Amino acid sequence: MEFQYVARTEDNRIVRGKLNASSETAATDVLAYGGFSVLSLKEVTRLISPDSKLNMSLTPEVKPMEIIMFSRQFALLLSSGTDAVTSLELLAAQSENKALRRILGDVVTSVRGGLPLSEAMAQHKRVFSVMYTKLVAVGEKTGTLETVLRRAADYMERSYVTRKSVKNALTYPIIVILVAFAVIGIMVAYVLPSFAGLYASFGADLPLPTRMLMSFTAWTQAYGPYVLIGLLALVIAGFIYTRTSTGRLVWGRLMLTMPYIGRINLLNELANACRSLSLLYGSGLPLPDAMILIVQSTGNKAMQEAYTDLQQGMIAGGGLSGPMRRNDLFLPLMVQMTAVGEQTGNLDHTLSTVAESYEAESDEKTKAMIAMLTPTLTIIIGGIVGFIAVAMMSAMYSIFGQAF
Repeated sequence: MEFQYVARTEDNRIVRGKLNASSETAATDVLAYGGFSVLSLKEVTRLISPDSKLNMSLTPEVKPMEIIMFSRQFALLLSSGTDAVTSLELLAAQSENKALRRILGDVVTSVRGGLPLSEAMAQHKRVFSVMYTKLVAVGEKTGTLETVLRRAADYMERSYVTRKSVKNALTYPIIVILVAFAVIGIMVAYVLPSFAGLYASFGADLPLPTRMLMSFTAWTQAYGPYVLIGLLALVIAGFIYTRTSTGRLVWGRLMLTMPYIGRINLLNELANACRSLSLLYGSGLPLPDAMILIVQSTGNKAMQEAYTDLQQGMIAGGGLSGPMRRNDLFLPLMVQMTAVGEQTGNLDHTLSTVAESYEAESDEKTKAMIAMLTPTLTIIIGGIVGFIAVAMMSAMYSIFGQAF
């Protein structure tokens, strides 16, 4: 059950908020345990239970920018001297996202019940990632929670901006491809067959482009469904294969070695790893523990194996740069800068520099690829449409010439 309360703190401040408890007595005990004197306590009645499937399906998801803003505001409140629980209550009260408001309320309840903040956040993994909660745990232990939150917000913001820029850049080419396929499919399926019947009724000799187009149309009508079924079966088989351990490894290596795209994927993977290591190690987390999170954070099986080998080599006493040299997936700049960071004791800053370098190179190559892809698609689509137009017009001229 959810209760709304008004209470007085030990320094005679009046606070308001909500908490979840099994009963009114349990809610009073939780507040008393947190040092609050209850002035008013009443159960919040809802038409729809917050745990119902219907409510959850209608509840908006928590967006990355909301977590970034939450982290910055949380850090600001902590640095101003406000305690963590009160800060969370204030942020929950001002949040416009119902899902985030409910989750922060649950976190406050767990913290009042005696859980550390990091463990309370870890109960909501869909919102607070494992890396995020680890950073919060480090901040709690070292007394630098506000600094850690700011670093986490900066890290998440860079990742979000990078993903969004790539997504925005790819939007136009994808729309062009989909529209082109839709138009060509409609012409082949509906428009060209009607013209084929018209041309056949005249019994005239058609030009070569027209005959080629009509043959392709006839072949598509006869065998097109079978081709689509075969392609669909191939895609399903490929998807099932990539769910296996061997298939994931093969697919991961393919994504890192494909011409041009492979280099971009590798740069993004290494940039994320360097940025994450810099954040985790700079916040006070030991490198072996940080490497565990790096292994868990990537979805590429080949990179997972590389990071695992790196972790094992580091535990065996080879440092971080030593095991890197034995794997070609780790580019020379990353290896050299890691060695410099280990020698100077400035590893977090050198890794951050490497991440910035790889992010800049990845962004440049992505923009160059898209700049090359857009005119190439335009030329190909224009060529197909032009060939169809020439084939149809030349047939009309040929029929009129033979008729008159």
